[in-house]
Amino acid sequence: MYDMKFWYQIDNIDDVPSPQLVVYPERVEHNIHEAIAMAGDPGRLRPHIKTNKTPEVVRMMIDAGITKFKFATIEEGTLLAEEKAADVLMAYQPVGPRIGQLAELIISFPSTKFSCVLDHAQAAKKLNEEFARLDLVVDVFIDLNVGMNRTGISPDHAFDLYTFCASLPALNLRGLHAYDGHLRDPDIDKRRVLCDAAFGRVEELADRIVGAGLARPLIVAGGSPSFPVHARRKDVECSPGTFVFWDQGYGEICREQPFLPAALVVTRVLSLPSPGRLCIDMGHKAIAAENEISRRAVFLNAPELKLISQSEEHGIVEVSEGHTYVPGDVFYVLPYHICPTVNLYQQMITVTGHSAKDSWFIEARH
Repeated sequence: MYDMKFWYQIDNIDDVPSPQLVVYPERVEHNIHEAIAMAGDPGRLRPHIKTNKTPEVVRMMIDAGITKFKFATIEEGTLLAEEKAADVLMAYQPVGPRIGQLAELIISFPSTKFSCVLDHAQAAKKLNEEFARLDLVVDVFIDLNVGMNRTGISPDHAFDLYTFCASLPALNLRGLHAYDGHLRDPDIDKRRVLCDAAFGRVEELADRIVGAGLARPLIVAGGSPSFPVHARRKDVECSPGTFVFWDQGYGEICREQPFLPAALVVTRVLSLPSPGRLCIDMGHKAIAAENEISRRAVFLNAPELKLISQSEEHGIVEVSEGHTYVPGDVFYVLPYHICPTVNLYQQMITVTGHSAKDSWFIEARH
């Protein structure tokens, strides 16, 4: 038996090329069931599939009772429809050719209910015009900016947009969408206070909508850091995504959450270019590189290693001059940000019982 400390070890590692994304399905299943337990009911979950982009993981969630999902790209939406997901939300305001592509998805997959977000009257007009021309109706959510300042309209100014969209014949207004990914305080109590304050403005808007004689809007809220907070709210759909694989970044911020790392990068020593330096085959193409260099990778079986630079194919690691590493030595690396790391690979190798077995193709890779 292996010590749990070495849960990631692969017995037939010589069969695994590098750099390579590997996934541990038993841990993925654990994470899915933990998310359902936190929400209290699979019907309260609307996971974002931008993390996994993989049919097998989507099927695992559907088999566990999850029927609603979020997606960002047309490739992800296609994957969900092909897997017969019942209800999927495009968490992206469709503009330009994306309007027609969304319409094509709706026509091609009539058994899947598609919806999208909107945050501007001009985008709503364009969407309405195209769908009316095609004699289609699309469900929409108003995207609210609750402080992240990436997309959305302020809840204080969203009422007029909401009522305007309600008047457009090709749009069926379903509710409100609020992503609060900027709330990342490691102290869950502080994070809860900030999350509640941001969500209070959403609730005020919902009450105003009801007061105007419209149906109470469905609210889709949050991501991974705020998931425990929104999971306690009644009648709110929660939208974590990273939970299926987890990563070092959220592991540090969200210590209160019960998820396990379930996807790693395998890398090997290529060269010993100088004393105190190793060259490994983990460059920018192998692991998400948007964070500064010290917050990209954790070497699980060699925690003393420090990644100090990367190029496309190579990574330079700092190590003590008395080390005994040689070319071909294997490192198991936990990414700080797993979502864009997954997008770098065409497939991931599954590891079950310490054995690398099958491959899952990342079909929605973009």
